[in-house]
This record gives sequence, structure tokens and C-alpha cells, in this order.
Amino acid sequence: MGTITVGDGTEIFYKDWGSGRPIVFSHGWPLSSDDWDAQLLFFVQHGYRVVAHDRRGHGRSSQTGEGHDMDHYADDLAAVTVHLDLTDAVHVGHSTGGGEVVRYLARHGEARVAKAVLISAVPPLMVQTDANPGGLSKQFFDDFQAQLAANRSAFYREVAAGPFYGFNRDGVEPVEALIQNWWRQGMMGGAKAHYDGVVAFSQTDFTEDLKKITVPVLVMHGDDDQVVPYADSGPLSAELLPNGTLKTYAGFPHGMPTTEAETINADLLEFVRS
Repeated sequence: MGTITVGDGTEIFYKDWGSGRPIVFSHGWPLSSDDWDAQLLFFVQHGYRVVAHDRRGHGRSSQTGEGHDMDHYADDLAAVTVHLDLTDAVHVGHSTGGGEVVRYLARHGEARVAKAVLISAVPPLMVQTDANPGGLSKQFFDDFQAQLAANRSAFYREVAAGPFYGFNRDGVEPVEALIQNWWRQGMMGGAKAHYDGVVAFSQTDFTEDLKKITVPVLVMHGDDDQVVPYADSGPLSAELLPNGTLKTYAGFPHGMPTTEAETINADLLEFVRS
């Protein structure tokens, strides 16, 4: 584990475990690299080098007040990959992290990257616009920010106990330890980063970025995702990617890398080896 200081003075925390081909993980909002526990342990035990960082303002990285946008996220990821001299890497992004991976590839090129995976990811565009009529209303995301500002702790508890893992679905038994761990990760980060991050993940249009990516990309999405609705995300991204493949998971929630780790890890491993 270590830290690097990027151009604007922000300190980025990262984990770097194992040896072999690197797999780089980008986490979702408002969490940290800890959200990849089930994947990091699995892949390091299968002979891979695993790298995961805490996004600026999240986890153990600096709680900077600025730069909470996809360009900065992508540049920070690039700084980590250059610092560790990662090549032939597989980049995996969940939710907001999927947007980060897409912007990184479009902005910094594919010279260091062999493949990518988007899991429950925010591209192409979450917010509703004239060109994206199936998106969620801007008011929906404004309410997200309002709830965060009013009582971040209570809001995070509600997200984790409800839509994120699908614990609000009939017949699904909530797992208190997962709820607490989600809340813990969220509260480690900075309120300003998380507040601004809502705009970054919801209003960034990745349409042109996706068209630029030529490496193989696996798009994994659950059809019961209540955070990034399936119909306006995974299938559209797969269509825009020149070398994209969509894999749909019936009934899986947004947080499927955790709740359905056995299935997700097996499919990730198959794609990495293919």
C-alpha cells in the first residue's frame, strides 16, 4: 500500500498486492478501494497483481475541495498507473468507477491497457436530456445532494440498507455487516467530494468516450439495478463500444460484486484469461 501526490497536490492512496498481470479496480461513489475486498483477495490468490486506489476525496485519499469531476478522476487513475508502471493491464470499474475507466481510456489512451470491464457502470449518461430521454430526472440527483447535505450519515445508511444491494426487495434478507461496511466507507470520505461527485457521475456524457475505446470491454449489469437502471446503461454502452460485450444478470442488484461475488469473480476471471 502507498500514496502518490498528483499535480494539484492531492494525495491518492492505493493498494498494490501480488505479482503477475495487473488488474486495476476503480470503485463506486461514495466508497473506497475497500469495496473491492472480494475481488482483490480472489485475484491475488489466482496469481494476479491487484491495484486499487481511493478516489480523491474518498477513503484515505486527501479530502481536497476541488477536482471532483471525471477528468480529474481519470488523470488521478493515470497517475497511479504511470507511477506503478502498469502495462498489459485489465481495468475494472464499478458504478462511478466505470465512468472513471471509460474517461481514462478515452483521455489517456490504451497503450497500457489490454482489456476493460464495466460493472453496473454509469455510462453512457445517467441524467435525462433531450438526447437521453430514458435517463433519470435532474431533480432525482438534486434530491440526492439535498439528502447528503441534510444528514449524510442517515442518507448513506438508507442507500446501503435499500437499493444498493437490493435489500428493499421482497424476500431479500438484509445483511447488517454489509450495510455497516458501506456506511463506514462512505463516512471515511469528504462531504464536499461526495456532494460534487453526484454531478460528476450523473451528468457526465460518456457517449463519445465509449466510441473511442478499441480494446475488448465486458459490460456486466444486473437487470434489477435500482441505482443505475439497466435499460439506459449497460446495453447502450455495449452498443457504443467498438469491441464491447454485454453480460446481463437476472435479478442482480447494483452492488452485485459484493452480494454475488462468486458469480462475478468467476466471470471476471474467464474474461481476463480469454
